Amino acid sequence: MLVEVKNVTKNFTGTKVLNNVSISIDKGEHIAMMGPNGAGKTTLVRAILGFYHIDSGKIEVNGKDPIKNRVEVLKNVGFIPQLPPPIKLSLDELIRYVVKSSNIDKSMIIKEADRLELSIKQNLSKPFFKLSGGMKQKLLIAIALSKESRLLIFDEPTANLDPKGREKFYELLREIKNDCSTVFITHRLDEVKTLVNRKVYMDLGKVVEDEKI
Repeated sequence: MLVEVKNVTKNFTGTKVLNNVSISIDKGEHIAMMGPNGAGKTTLVRAILGFYHIDSGKIEVNGKDPIKNRVEVLKNVGFIPQLPPPIKLSLDELIRYVVKSSNIDKSMIIKEADRLELSIKQNLSKPFFKLSGGMKQKLLIAIALSKESRLLIFDEPTANLDPKGREKFYELLREIKNDCSTVFITHRLDEVKTLVNRKVYMDLGKVVEDEKI
């Protein structure tokens, strides 16, 4: 089992955001995670990544605790957030950091960026936070796709992309290895229906539907 979530609860300022959630993700599963805003989708994903401490329950990623073994867990996971972080590093500095910390070949990042029609070489000196939303998203996608990950998690990955960018993104996703699991947090099942084999629907901090498709 790649990811195991058992009876997980998480509260924020007295509000139960995750309410006794249990879910597992196996190798090669491709999941559309759906539900209204505030359903707990992003909180669940961030708990799996070790960004949040949970109040009760258990989470394991490849048999390891994502809090205690966060560095090791994240080596095998790629994550594209809905809102790119306000990184002040230049593109060159950011790429150098990613190459060193994640052992990714720089040429692969540039190759994936080129395929998304993002010219990195012309923007290397620019601070990441000054790029347009679409350019930020394309770079984060390029980094994620360059990494040899066992799990890729996309939180509304096309929110900042134009129609052509979305089309290119989904085209690249079809090349992901079959044994790499993927999770798409999305409101558009029609966009990912050819890329997923399972649908998980959350509401009010609970998994209310989980089925193969």
